[in-house]
Amino acid sequence: MAKEFDPLEDLTADPEDEAFSLEEILAEYGISREQRLLAELNQAETPLPASVPDGPVQPETVPQRELPSDPETCESETPPPLSSEETAAPEAEESVSEPEEVLPQEELPAPPRPVSVEQAVGMTVDGVMKEQEAQPEKKPRRGLFSRKKFEETEQLYQPPAPEPEPVEEPIGEEEPLEEAAAAARAAWRRQKKPLPIAAALLVLLAIPPAAEYAGYAVPIWTGSPMVQTGVSIIFLILECILCRSVFTRGVRLLRHRQFSAGFLASAAALVAGADGVVRLLSTTRSDTATYALTACAALVFALWGDASTQQGRYDLYRAASMDNSPPYLVTDLERGACKQTGKILGFYTAAERDSAAVQWQTALLPVFFVASMIFAGLGSLGRDRGTDFMLNWSAILCAASSLALPLAEALPSSRLALRLHKAGCALAGYAGAERIGCKRCMIVTDADLFPPGTITFNGIKTFGEEMGRAVSYAATLARASDCGLRRLFDNLLVSEGVHAEPVTDFSFYEEGGFSGNIRGETVILGTASFMRKMEVQMPSGLNLRTGIFLAVDRQLTAVFAVKYKPSENVEWALRIMRRSHITPVLASRDPNVTPALIKRKFGVKIKMEYPDLSNRLALSEQEGWKGLPRALLFREGLLPYAETVAGARRLCRAVRRGTAIALLGSTAGILLTFYLTFLGSYSLMPPLLLMVFLLLWTLPIFLLNDWAGRY
Repeated sequence: MAKEFDPLEDLTADPEDEAFSLEEILAEYGISREQRLLAELNQAETPLPASVPDGPVQPETVPQRELPSDPETCESETPPPLSSEETAAPEAEESVSEPEEVLPQEELPAPPRPVSVEQAVGMTVDGVMKEQEAQPEKKPRRGLFSRKKFEETEQLYQPPAPEPEPVEEPIGEEEPLEEAAAAARAAWRRQKKPLPIAAALLVLLAIPPAAEYAGYAVPIWTGSPMVQTGVSIIFLILECILCRSVFTRGVRLLRHRQFSAGFLASAAALVAGADGVVRLLSTTRSDTATYALTACAALVFALWGDASTQQGRYDLYRAASMDNSPPYLVTDLERGACKQTGKILGFYTAAERDSAAVQWQTALLPVFFVASMIFAGLGSLGRDRGTDFMLNWSAILCAASSLALPLAEALPSSRLALRLHKAGCALAGYAGAERIGCKRCMIVTDADLFPPGTITFNGIKTFGEEMGRAVSYAATLARASDCGLRRLFDNLLVSEGVHAEPVTDFSFYEEGGFSGNIRGETVILGTASFMRKMEVQMPSGLNLRTGIFLAVDRQLTAVFAVKYKPSENVEWALRIMRRSHITPVLASRDPNVTPALIKRKFGVKIKMEYPDLSNRLALSEQEGWKGLPRALLFREGLLPYAETVAGARRLCRAVRRGTAIALLGSTAGILLTFYLTFLGSYSLMPPLLLMVFLLLWTLPIFLLNDWAGRY
């Protein structure tokens, strides 16, 4: 039977029965497993008291309480409190009992952290997204009347990247052009003076062998090896004296690590002279003539090449020194050659740079020189004919020093320099020609195609507006556009006695026109098609292909009939560009100047490049370019400009092809002479035939020279 609760009984209870407080009860029965493990761990870390006896310790025994069998008693009665003895007994046993083995602290599970609702939702969404990404995508099925999903096709405008600044090429110490012209003139005269005498001696030395080859006997010469050798050595010495500038120039270039054809010809002359001495002194040498005749020919052609080079430099610097501030110069851009204003600084540096011919000679001629020495040793020492070493070396070296190699660059460059000097132009050598002629394009503006005097007014008509106000507005926009019509409207402005107005918000249009704000009014100037696209009402019956229309606030104000007259010089320039395969890049600001107008006016079927408006504007105002001047123009018009670019392109092609042919001839001569000298067949290769063989390789050079000067 349940016992009734009596509050007075608790108030008068024994104080010993109240040994446990509420906190202690909760600490004993209400703590979690984690807190209990931490408490036992802390207890295990505390040192045991000294009074603990040795020996095994009995495990702790906890007294079990009997639960009432009646469930009602369990619900209504509270558990009886433990006595003080029962409480003290476990404490004493705990103090002496061995601590139980517990988990290390690092292996304990982390305490749970509180998670908000937002974090839980975010973690769930992230997990679902990862699972969907891991699964392969399935293409959705499209129904019969379903539509494709909308895609983002709009491209956001990206501002253009800033254009890279032009790289300034190094400019060394430059000599004044007048002094350079004077030095070139002196060198040309110094080398030109002995050239006829050297050529005459060469012809005299070639007459006896030619007569013998034709079947005629020459007194004292025929059948006298000693006379032939002595006369050949004398003529060779005279040629060396007359062509001493070839020796000095070859040694000077060799000090600058440049191997030239002149040095190879000088070496061939020295080796041929040494072979003549061996023939006079040795009896075991092969009985064949020396190659002094071929060595003399190599010296004469080397002197001719040097004289032509100095003549071209003289014509070049003489033309460039006419004016220290030329009206125009030609530079190279990414789109091609460009005519602009600038300074003459750097022209001498560009003109004195090495050409492709010099670079190829520096790279290949040392190989030819060493190969001639090796082949001569193989054909003489390798065949037990040591006394024929100089003979073989002179033959191979004369064949290596091609007669065409000194003329491959000298003749075309001197011929072109003379022609450009007559045209009022100057080209900065091969280096300048290569830069402006390699792209096969030249930028032309409307002022080049229609110079002053070729654009005139054919009539003016106004619609409800004063003539002076219409002319003032049209001249203001034409001046702001800086097109070819500016000069025409400026003259009309003066004749009408009005002045230009300030303009704001000026703009170009791809459709062919300009617009601006003048005195608070929107003014439009352009072609008829541009006016229709700007929704300006046009009267019927106006059929002007090259008319310029003026509209104020979308109302037609005036019509200017403009007439473009073709120039004969411009037509010749266009034909030169077509024959030279040069594409003009039209950078015009005039809305009427288009490729269709040019073909209609000039009748020249030429392919032209017509870039968009932004590129046309950028190309037409290339006045701040800092590149070296590749050419100088002292005359107005498109014709000198076209002649310079076309001549530069033809010069580069002539020099490259001529040098390649000359080097190919040298290679063929080395291989042929090595084969014949190795076999000892000197009768198949006499000096006269070897000189004729080398002369045949010079014919393409003369053809290329004439081709470079005709365009």
